[in-house]
Amino acid sequence: MQIGYKLAAEAFGPGELVRQAVLAERAGFDFVEISDHYHPWLDNQGHSPFAWTVLGTIAARTERIGLATGVTCPTVRYHPAIIAQAAATLALLSDGRFTLGLGSGERLNEHVVGRGFPDAVSTRQDMLREALEIIRLLWSGGYRSYEGKHLQLSDARVFDLPDSLPLLVVAAGGRDAATLAAELGDGLFATEDRDELVRHYREAGGTGPRYAEVPVAWAPDEKSAAQAVLDTSRWALTGWKVMSELPNPVNFDAATTTVRLEDVQEKFACGPDPALYVDAVQSYVDAGFDRLVMQNAGPDPDGFIDFYTRELDAPLRRLTPGKAG
Repeated sequence: MQIGYKLAAEAFGPGELVRQAVLAERAGFDFVEISDHYHPWLDNQGHSPFAWTVLGTIAARTERIGLATGVTCPTVRYHPAIIAQAAATLALLSDGRFTLGLGSGERLNEHVVGRGFPDAVSTRQDMLREALEIIRLLWSGGYRSYEGKHLQLSDARVFDLPDSLPLLVVAAGGRDAATLAAELGDGLFATEDRDELVRHYREAGGTGPRYAEVPVAWAPDEKSAAQAVLDTSRWALTGWKVMSELPNPVNFDAATTTVRLEDVQEKFACGPDPALYVDAVQSYVDAGFDRLVMQNAGPDPDGFIDFYTRELDAPLRRLTPGKAG
């Protein structure tokens, strides 16, 4: 099992994200994963820097820690040819430490370029399949063209390709996407501890790593931690159908007015008790995930990283399916 640290690009500026990545490497995390957004979820989060510039700087400032996008949508705001090039370049600059996480995206980020965002989930998945095929095609070398229903490629070549290509991990919230991850990806990415996602992935032939984000919030007391989530990260309780559909932070603000402190405490491991975090991670281990990302929504990232080093690293690494502690 590997344990990662989530770089919340909606909550921090680019320099702070780089600083946290350096701290995460020193703390012993195996990788950092960054969200790739154009907007934050809520206005009061206040940030959303360009993830690829941040990742390039992190690659230059670190030596060991893995890097990953969690996740990039390669179909509307970006063309997959651009992502194929960007990922290959980052793999070279990081000496092979980069993992490309891809998904079908959210309206929040993709509508900004004025091309629309498909209403039908099936259309989004079809576009993601075409994007994966284009990226694979370009990574095979040479000049390539592609004519899909939604996406096209015309006589393009990625000149700088690493000897070892990045792992391509596909986000899934259901059977179809999990099957796509098995067919065209190298791994699975999820945001829930649902064992059926891993089962669908494996039934479709998937054998790669299974990434999942674990919602946590550290603060010296449980109430302060939960209040921080309520203030800036309550969007995480809306569920994927809402998260993928709303167009702007103001819409997420309106959609989350009824979220309560107790709702946060049911979803997030909050406060200073290591047992809560171990129990939360155990549920993902039991579901079959083996790349677990600590998604800290607490108010003090330095405090959380210190807490992780002192209280969590060793017990989390001892976890096996069906066994806590």
